Amino acid sequence: MTQNRPHPMVIQIDMTPNGEFRSPQPSGGPPPGRFSRTVFRIAVLVAVLAGASALAALTLWLALTLIPIAIGAAVIAYVMIRFRLWQRRG
Repeated sequence: MTQNRPHPMVIQIDMTPNGEFRSPQPSGGPPPGRFSRTVFRIAVLVAVLAGASALAALTLWLALTLIPIAIGAAVIAYVMIRFRLWQRRG
């Protein structure tokens, strides 16, 4: 048979017959949800660090990819300048 027990995560509000609320009994442990908040904060920190690392890696990859293109453009510019100077002499 099933018993009428509340789910452990359900917050019960205790009210007196006069309509006043009873304050919950103080527990000796940490406040509820403190551990999960700590885990959540650590998870968010790890996610932000991972995103920042991925962005830095992508930026470095893009910069390293552009180096050969810049070298090639510099070589072409040098050759064109030398060619124009050779044409003027001739």
